[in-house]
Amino acid sequence: MGIVATLADANNLHVIVFANEKGGTGKSTTAVHVAIALAARGARVAAFDLDHRQRTMGRYLDNRAATQKRTGRELVTPVHATHDGTSDDLFAETLDRLSANADFLVIDTPGRDDKFARIAATNADTLVTPMNDSFVDFDLIGHVDPDTFKVTRPSFYSELIWDARKTRARADGATIDWVVLRNRLQHIEARNMRRVSEAIDQLSKRVGFRVIPGLSERVIYRELFPSGLTMLDSKEFGSMGLSHVAARQELREMMSGLALPDAGVPLLQGAAA
Repeated sequence: MGIVATLADANNLHVIVFANEKGGTGKSTTAVHVAIALAARGARVAAFDLDHRQRTMGRYLDNRAATQKRTGRELVTPVHATHDGTSDDLFAETLDRLSANADFLVIDTPGRDDKFARIAATNADTLVTPMNDSFVDFDLIGHVDPDTFKVTRPSFYSELIWDARKTRARADGATIDWVVLRNRLQHIEARNMRRVSEAIDQLSKRVGFRVIPGLSERVIYRELFPSGLTMLDSKEFGSMGLSHVAARQELREMMSGLALPDAGVPLLQGAAA
């Protein structure tokens, strides 16, 4: 994995990379909400979608821009681009353009092993790995004994991130803050959640990541995608139900847990609140 000079040398740019080689973890939805939340604070935010097949983050933000144009309502929207998945030159040029005037660069990676995702991970200041509360998702970062559910060893992916952190430290002395984001599934029973939680805690001490609460599985997130709206766009919802209020509180807690550098006004008190 290489270091992109533009990012390593950029002054005051904070790079947030969302990476998980498994799909269905809410990675892109979470990346969009983090980008919009930062923009709502008044930060200059850019977003780069590396998944040229799915383009979920790119399409989400395109839908948001279309909604703004169609309705005439002002919606804070990060400048964004999508990579073609093959061109080294386009990758470097797009990073250069997006990072030039940004406080934060949010990068969404494919749900598979990818060369550009590895480069992005090495350049991250904050590396976020969303996962659901299940051993199917936990298998990405570690393996457990089938009888005791104790962690037996880190996974290949954990070793990959460990190598990325060592590479980054040698290159510029920076530390990658690896955050495992625990999203909640409605159908997972309490005993399983407790076992997953214990396994995550064990592994976090071995490989050095932080664990913070993420978002719950909610229909509202799927319904927001076509319009490009997020849970921060409360003015667009009219009256808010309890699920909306709970989702906004989860978002507050998640943003607090990420412990990103301050920029602009407090979350959910800006233009999009």
